[in-house]
Amino acid sequence: MRLRVARHTTDLNKMIAFYQDVLGFRQLGAFEDHSSYNGVFLGLPGENWHLEFTVSPDHPQHHPDEDDLLVLYPESKEVFTKMLSKARKAGAEEVKAKNPYWNKHGVTIVDPDGFRVVLVMVH
Repeated sequence: MRLRVARHTTDLNKMIAFYQDVLGFRQLGAFEDHSSYNGVFLGLPGENWHLEFTVSPDHPQHHPDEDDLLVLYPESKEVFTKMLSKARKAGAEEVKAKNPYWNKHGVTIVDPDGFRVVLVMVH
């Protein structure tokens, strides 16, 4: 089984910059003008998952809340530290998680669309 998480956005370039340049994902593919949609696939080569972000003339009607989370488990403490450092340098907003578990085990940041991403610390 493969997993794709797809989300519509208003600014594809901001999403690419955040997930690629800040979090270290790679662009695995892209498409243009597919029934008025443009999109990008971001993930890590060789993994069975990726994120898809799309734009079209229709704007998304997102209403992210504090429990809408994308949880990432970096492979090492060094990778965690590097990701968090890049996020801070890029000005990503850090927020307290609603669920105290995530505050104890990681750091929650906000992506350009207002959705939360938890970076879990490796012990």
